Amino acid sequence: MAEVKSEVFQGTLDLMVLKTLEVLGPLHGYGIARRIEQMSEQLLRLNEGTVYASLLRLSQKGWIRSAWGTSENNRKARFYSISAAGRRQLAREAENWERFSEVIGRILQMQAGG
Repeated sequence: MAEVKSEVFQGTLDLMVLKTLEVLGPLHGYGIARRIEQMSEQLLRLNEGTVYASLLRLSQKGWIRSAWGTSENNRKARFYSISAAGRRQLAREAENWERFSEVIGRILQMQAGG
């Protein structure tokens, strides 16, 4: 699932990025991508371009902030963190996602003649 460009995936990726930053605190883009892949048990394979497009969208909306810092391998890197507005958006999006997935679940459970 290398580079998917659908709006649904963008929204889902943005939600995953916000949640990752909420739980783990400030991370650089590479770290965010690897953590999402790890949590998906490698079902999602994210390239840096996809993650950085998400980070740009989230930053433009004011849902994340960024600052320069030093990575684990002693290189200069931009670290991203979730903002208060991002936390509120994450709560809204998570609630919407729960409702949406419940509806999908009900539809997939439909039986013929029932």
